[in-house]
Amino acid sequence: MTASCSMAGSRPASYWPGTSTSGCCERSMRHAPPSTLATRGAAASSVARPARTASSRARSSERVGGGEAMHSRSRAAPQPTASARVSGLSALASLPDESPKAVPILLRASVTAAGGASGGAAGSGKLMLTGPGAGSSAGGAVVAPSSSGGSSAVPPGSTRLVPRRREARHDLPKPEWHAPWKLMRVISGHLGWVRCVAVDPTNQWYATGSADRTIKVWDLASGTLKLTLTGHISTIRGLAVSDRSPYLFSAGEDKMVRCWDLEYNRVIRDYHGHLSGVYSLSLHPTLDLLCTGGRDSVVRVWDIRTKANVHTLTGHNQTVVGLATQALEPQVISGSMDSTIRLWDLVAGRASAVLTNHKKAVRSLLVHPTEYTFCSASADNLKKWKCPEGKFLHNITGHNSIINALAINQDNVMVAGGDNGKLHLYDWKTGYNFQTPETVAQPGSLESERGIYCAAFDQSGSRLITGEADKTVKIWKEDPEATAETHPVNYEPPRERKRY
Repeated sequence: MTASCSMAGSRPASYWPGTSTSGCCERSMRHAPPSTLATRGAAASSVARPARTASSRARSSERVGGGEAMHSRSRAAPQPTASARVSGLSALASLPDESPKAVPILLRASVTAAGGASGGAAGSGKLMLTGPGAGSSAGGAVVAPSSSGGSSAVPPGSTRLVPRRREARHDLPKPEWHAPWKLMRVISGHLGWVRCVAVDPTNQWYATGSADRTIKVWDLASGTLKLTLTGHISTIRGLAVSDRSPYLFSAGEDKMVRCWDLEYNRVIRDYHGHLSGVYSLSLHPTLDLLCTGGRDSVVRVWDIRTKANVHTLTGHNQTVVGLATQALEPQVISGSMDSTIRLWDLVAGRASAVLTNHKKAVRSLLVHPTEYTFCSASADNLKKWKCPEGKFLHNITGHNSIINALAINQDNVMVAGGDNGKLHLYDWKTGYNFQTPETVAQPGSLESERGIYCAAFDQSGSRLITGEADKTVKIWKEDPEATAETHPVNYEPPRERKRY
């Protein structure tokens, strides 16, 4: 067997044991000792492969010599040097005119080489190559974005890669200075939570509705009680005073919507139709229409004179707790506990838009007196919208509670009252929270009875009326001694505003 196998070294280089015809060489290779196999394998490799260069030997020794080096190299990527970055970007700048198709390849390679070391911070920047090949007259300059959002030209020979940074937005208007507000008067008289308030158009009195089932009329100047109206058998949740007739409208959890004649101080009309409690009420500013919403998840539109149910606006899935009307489209806006806002087309009797940006119940709505905008209040944030399509403008943050009441005056001071007893005062245009006074519960009340359920400015905008859970009515006014020096505006524009 050994004599026949001695010719194995003289076989051609393409031969390998086990791949050619069967013979004694295959059997000898199977039964030969390991030393013989190693000797013959070395001889075969020396015949079949050409001589390796010094560089290939170095690469081979690097692969075989240390398994630990291979594992360490796979764990950590090599750190490119500054010369590697400069050489890559120099190749971009010196690109010839006749090779415009090579720009994306070189650009990708240079950005990858520069971004491998810094964890992608530099690679996330944008790099533009200008030169004769790119149709520019910059003469081969590398243009990198500056920190202000523009582009700064980098002269040839000096290359840099600048990441785009998020900076504060400077296009937003600065907030207007507003005087801080302070508590002026506390009025007691109700025996239950004060849930709604309405101010007389002549600015002489205001009315409040309470959980004690009564409506009380107060003198605005002195704060004295003028009249008490009884007729509801459950909590009163909505009040509105007409500016074209001596009528007061009220809605309660007893399913009743009532019209009071203030000349005779009695009920003259009832509007029947709601299947459950009525939680919101709004009077149309130009038409003889009254809108109410309640636990039956619908908005009902009533003709004031004939008591007819003109429209029943369906679409909400839960209680309608926020309602607002205006003379222009959309004439009716409703907010519900299902966290949606619906803009209604009164002519068609259906919703023209449904806004689903809020994540929590929308408990209050506010229409700006002069702008064509409105605001919605929820536990997540306040959102400002543009009419008539309901385009989202921006969020107004700063509160951390359920917001029950919204009010605004002619000086663009917006008030949001929450369940935690805090009164958030905002600048309307910027959403800057310039003051957050905290109400004090009436002596003898629980600490939890500090919630603010309703708020309204008087016709002059100089007095704020709030109804609270401690059964009191509080009057707020501006601090006459405050100036811009004593109470400066500490405003920082938001870094990035959400788009939803």
